[in-house]
Amino acid sequence: MSIQNTISSWEDLLETARKNTSARRVKRPGQSPSTAPIPIGLDKLSPNTKPPVLLYRDTNSWCPFCERVWFALEEKEIPFTTEFIDLSNKPQWYIDLVPTALVPGATIEGKLVYESKDILLALEERFSSPPLLPEDPQENAIARQWVEDAETNGFREIAYKFLRQTPTDADELANFQAAFEAKLDELEQALGKYPGPYFVSSFSLVDIMYSPHLDRLAANLPVYRDYHIKGNPRFPRINAWFEALNQRPAYQRVKSDDTTNNLLLRRRWGASPVGNPLPLDAAASQEIQYRAEAAERLSDNHEVAIKDILKNSGVQALAANGDISAIAQAVDFHLRLLADYLINGNNVPLPWGRVGGKESIDPTSAAVGAITLAYVRNRICAPRDMSAGAATAFRAAADKVLASIY
Repeated sequence: MSIQNTISSWEDLLETARKNTSARRVKRPGQSPSTAPIPIGLDKLSPNTKPPVLLYRDTNSWCPFCERVWFALEEKEIPFTTEFIDLSNKPQWYIDLVPTALVPGATIEGKLVYESKDILLALEERFSSPPLLPEDPQENAIARQWVEDAETNGFREIAYKFLRQTPTDADELANFQAAFEAKLDELEQALGKYPGPYFVSSFSLVDIMYSPHLDRLAANLPVYRDYHIKGNPRFPRINAWFEALNQRPAYQRVKSDDTTNNLLLRRRWGASPVGNPLPLDAAASQEIQYRAEAAERLSDNHEVAIKDILKNSGVQALAANGDISAIAQAVDFHLRLLADYLINGNNVPLPWGRVGGKESIDPTSAAVGAITLAYVRNRICAPRDMSAGAATAFRAAADKVLASIY
């Protein structure tokens, strides 16, 4: 198996990518996850100053309740650190610390708070600027009631029943859908009570309470129920709300991409697709900031990625006589090819030599490349590994490289 090694080194790829993106993550050798986002609020801290907030959250960044708290911390630019909790094997110290043993939890200036709603309200009380509740007393009371109602009005239960529960027949599924649409109608009406796209006159905790669940539902329902929220003319205000959220940098830092949400539902809940996923965001996939971030993440963390591919993708079965060195070389090369394309775009450099004026494609190398790119395309988890925009650019680039070479 021979590969023309014409692609830049990882060091050069990383250097070039970092010139085009400010996104950085902290490496966590031997831990899960292997990297972690750097909160924007840490820039506010003086050297050797301890952040006032410690957030306890899930390792995979899947938990919508953790996302709420992270969203608020980023919006307010509060300095914080994160302790990741493995939900499949919670440490005893966390079970002893948090009465519910659930995430999220937080210590705010040394005081433990748990349950996402209570953490959000505690952050608002302690860090009032910028405010995430209206200053007007009457509107403030309305927003607080909305925050309370978001936990008790049955929206989540009805929405996820429609999404996840297996109906006994078509009539029951229709009833699930009707109940869900009634709840969406309530949100649609609520979004029309104030000028602007948000639940109250400015972005608030109410928007944060709903954003993780509506994000997941908007991504999952087209695939698993063939039902669309985005683009649905019945819900113009909800769609305007999604557009407004997309303009917020903090939202871009914390949200998952549609593919991550779809893969999670299939793997976590065993759901079977019945429709097509929403198309990849073409604009995001071409933005240099997201392409560079994806290339930076891959280049900076390529050793972990290669080990994961060799261990879990099945590619090692292609090794001759049990020697995986050539397989590892091919995996490494195809990942560098992907990073190169993310940075430079346009043409994908062919990795194969020419024999007699024709492309010479080694079948084993081709198979290794196909497995590598297909595996890593669906292995990426946003925002655990990179932002949603970068993950979209990453998946689109993997598709392009696969199509161009094979």
